[in-house]
Amino acid sequence: MNNHSVVGAKIKGIRETKNLSIEEIAERSGLTVEQINSIENDVNLPSLGPLIKIARALGVRLGTFMDDNDDLGPIVTRAKDREADSSISFSNGATDARKHMEYHPLAQQKAGRHMEPFVIDINPEETPDFQLSAHEGEEFIYVMEGEIEIVYGKETYNLKEGDSIFYDSIVKHHVHGAPGKSAKILAVVYIPF
Repeated sequence: MNNHSVVGAKIKGIRETKNLSIEEIAERSGLTVEQINSIENDVNLPSLGPLIKIARALGVRLGTFMDDNDDLGPIVTRAKDREADSSISFSNGATDARKHMEYHPLAQQKAGRHMEPFVIDINPEETPDFQLSAHEGEEFIYVMEGEIEIVYGKETYNLKEGDSIFYDSIVKHHVHGAPGKSAKILAVVYIPF
């Protein structure tokens, strides 16, 4: 069961509960009606940036789209469970929407969280074609395996296994594998609400 389909349905459900049209969400989020339609209908999950904008437009936390249930205590995610069936695939702004990032959420059951921790599997691309995104908050990335590139503003950073980076997400950025390389990263996204 891929959570990908759950995210679109949850967004649509929250929007309808609040009696908001797709046009209103588009206006509030700065996204197009087509983008929101494709997300709600699970045609394409772009990347975290647009999802964060939709969450803000709906007045909910990003985590609301991924929550399984509401648990206030600590959440332990075992490695075997993480890889099992809770991944979310993002095309991450690639124009042909190929799914080159597989997100494994690590705290879906944690209620009221402001941080979103993920283990992300990044598939290799020879010629990444990407769109930079910006949103409020901070991101921390630790490279567990492989090699990645992060475009941040006008700079490009190359990170190998064991390297990490912490940055303000308000600056336009994009995370992807180094050309032709795959990677596994731990990413923690903080979004003020």
